[in-house]
Amino acid sequence: MSSSDSDSSPLSSRVARPPSNGKNGAGSGSDSDNVPLSIRSKNQSAPATESDSESDQPLSGRVKAPRKKAAAANGSVPAAAPKRTKKALSPNETKRPRTAASATAVVAAAAPKRPVVKREPKAAKAAVPKANALVDRKPLIKAESSVVAASADGSVDSDNENDEFKWWLDNKDNTGPKWSTLEHFGVMFPPEYEPHGLPLIYRGQKIAMHPIVEEVATFFAALLGSDNAVNKVFQENFFKDFTALLDKHMANHTVKLFSHCDFSVIRAHLDDEKAKRKSMTKAQKEALKKEKQDIDDKYGFCMLDGRREKVGNFRIEPPGLFRGRGAHPKTGMLKTRVLPEQVTINIGSGAAIPDPPPGHSWGRVIHDNTVTWLAMWKENINNNTKYVFLAAGSSLKGQSDMRKFDKARNLVRHVDDIRAQYTKDFKSEVMAERQRATALYLIDRYALRAGNEKGDDEADTVGCCSLRCEHVSLEPPNMVHFDFLGKDSIRYERTTDVDKQVWKNLRLFQKAPKSKSDMLFDRLSPTTLNTFLQTLMPGLTAKVFRTFNASFVFQQQLRNTPEVGTEAEKILAYNRANREVAVLCNHQRSVPKSFEGVMTKIEDKLLAVRYQRMLLKDHLMSIAPTLKKRRPDIAEKEDGVTPKWIKSHLLETCELDREKARKKFERDNEKLKEANEPAIPESKLEEQLEEINAREKSINDGTYEAEVPIAKNATTDKILEKIDKLTERVGNIEVDKIERDENKTTALSTSKINYIDPRISVAWCKKNNVPLEKIFNRALREKFTWAMDVDSEWTF
Repeated sequence: MSSSDSDSSPLSSRVARPPSNGKNGAGSGSDSDNVPLSIRSKNQSAPATESDSESDQPLSGRVKAPRKKAAAANGSVPAAAPKRTKKALSPNETKRPRTAASATAVVAAAAPKRPVVKREPKAAKAAVPKANALVDRKPLIKAESSVVAASADGSVDSDNENDEFKWWLDNKDNTGPKWSTLEHFGVMFPPEYEPHGLPLIYRGQKIAMHPIVEEVATFFAALLGSDNAVNKVFQENFFKDFTALLDKHMANHTVKLFSHCDFSVIRAHLDDEKAKRKSMTKAQKEALKKEKQDIDDKYGFCMLDGRREKVGNFRIEPPGLFRGRGAHPKTGMLKTRVLPEQVTINIGSGAAIPDPPPGHSWGRVIHDNTVTWLAMWKENINNNTKYVFLAAGSSLKGQSDMRKFDKARNLVRHVDDIRAQYTKDFKSEVMAERQRATALYLIDRYALRAGNEKGDDEADTVGCCSLRCEHVSLEPPNMVHFDFLGKDSIRYERTTDVDKQVWKNLRLFQKAPKSKSDMLFDRLSPTTLNTFLQTLMPGLTAKVFRTFNASFVFQQQLRNTPEVGTEAEKILAYNRANREVAVLCNHQRSVPKSFEGVMTKIEDKLLAVRYQRMLLKDHLMSIAPTLKKRRPDIAEKEDGVTPKWIKSHLLETCELDREKARKKFERDNEKLKEANEPAIPESKLEEQLEEINAREKSINDGTYEAEVPIAKNATTDKILEKIDKLTERVGNIEVDKIERDENKTTALSTSKINYIDPRISVAWCKKNNVPLEKIFNRALREKFTWAMDVDSEWTF
């Protein structure tokens, strides 16, 4: 992860440090920090009580559970001072709360102390534990990425069990080591290929293949029917690599043309395997689930400075055919299998080195605590370096995110001076300065990426500094048309009015002898631009402008939230603000193929609720006809609920009920079979289906009487209450329909994850009484735990 400078205002001055209760909190180090990981005994670890990690309740709304007493440790911890044990409370006793004065005294006493990480003694190297000992230590990981420090014997310290590791309360700079101790299991490699022995059909002839060739043929067979399989560039690149393997392993092959290759036999085999997986029994599925969970428990966590933290993607990507994004020139090329000899492992110097697969060795093993990655390797397509980092909700990733948003927030204090500076340089006599000022204007106003030079073997995507003259069209007096492919080959197309001097500069930069293929900013590069920005504000780069503008625009747009409105209406206002940011940052997507089907389902759902409301209205009018004077809405007709639609809806309900009955019958019998109990007879299912058939017949005959969705003896007040609830549901569905239609070409999640300061969203939720889980899914709540403590008045 790249480092960045923190705000000039220290974090500790903005966030109050909570009382430490007189113990070492997770943020200041626990007893385990003073004992090297390398000399802990795996036999001493005690299982920690797990919290409900599935809880979606915001952190601010949680109540700490009573602390549990830690089991006394037997042990072999060298030279550790014995802990002072607390007197157990009798059943009739209660623990006295600490007074404010005593709490203040403890904070004052603890304030000058700083966490100390003891150096590992040289003798500890002889007592390095086996790597499997790591998985046996299970310190508590609270929901929302809360982490509790483990004690020296691997068990959870009772005093720290419910103390969340709030690293963001430590005023820690970004210099120096990122960690002191680190243990992990390395990476997981994909399984070896198992040949199926099926042939390639070439000109009607079966060709048996070498296992390595067969594997690559199977890669292509799996893509039959997709857009990639009919992409000419994809086909050419695949066939080039495929025939190279044929030449190497099957020198006498006769395969010359891709058009004569038939992969259908292999595809049929893959379809059969897929069907088998779908038809697995519950026990088989549970066994696979347990196997996957065991792998996640082993590789998915590491021990970082005595805390058990989640690892990101620890799986090495399996071999396959490269897709790429957009019109990538290398699409279809073979991604080769990554071997352990290509992988570099980064781990603590006193930790056990994870075992590579049998018969292999690691490329390198290093102990670099100035970086945050756990493993790295290079892939063969673009020669890019791949890394294994901690998960998005980890402390290290959280620190990086917080620094990024704090830097963007710091730009608020400098942006006026920076804009004045580049506006002045619009008319500079030095062409390089004039180009720099114009490019900075575009980056600031339109959130363009800086852009880098691209090679011939890379997708033709550009940013501001790499724009060519063909990407910008001018129309007097000051209109500009942008049209180019941005990151991930997403088209950027915008027509806008710009500052008149900017328009004149763009016209000047396009003058002859330049051609359409020449660089627009030929005297500027991202490096020179960022070097200049560093002189205006420490740590400032072109990328910071994108984060700053996204957060600033989002906060401004949230002012349109209705003060008096339903929860759904407020969420709609939030998503509209989010969409403005997505449009600014060009976070587009093509209309999903399933969009029409989804909208049809929403419309059917809306009409179904209106139909239920209509039945209640008709019933109410029949028993209390005078109510329409007090509630004229009861006599209103339901839009779209026509007799034709009602009949269609009821018939569709019959078909759905049949399917549900069959599935329930099969599911119940499968459970009975696993329990060695007699199956439910077919006659029971036939009885249910006969009832549904009779209902369907009455619907077709026009004799069916719909059942009113409320108890027969319900009072008018109860009926009105049910009608009002259905009216609220209708409103929510209509809002959802509008929102989905407005967002069909916009990717909202990208800006929410990467560009909008999460503290804006948390403050908005608190101010408008909207549950945070309506805005942030569980993954985002875990990723942005550090943002949850802000109040409703916090501003960017």
